Amino acid sequence: MRRVLLQSSAFVREARRVLKKRPDIAANLEMTFAALMEDAFQPGLKSHKLKGDLAGSWACSAGYDLRIIFEFVQQDGAEAILLQSIGTHDEVY
Repeated sequence: MRRVLLQSSAFVREARRVLKKRPDIAANLEMTFAALMEDAFQPGLKSHKLKGDLAGSWACSAGYDLRIIFEFVQQDGAEAILLQSIGTHDEVY
């Protein structure tokens, strides 16, 4: 099932910051976004449910030390993915 990706304003700010520091990962991020839209549970993404303060959200890997925090939401009667945060493991958790 193909899902639409929605971006929170915080995600947009953080993504700009990450890409400014590391422009070499842009292609890898594009592949991660495409994989998320196709199947958020592909083994390569290492998607997992979060606990604690981030309960209800999910995380996936977008490279060695880059994580994306997201949640499943409804938009126009279909399931979508809301991208909430991006950064290193220590930054997002």
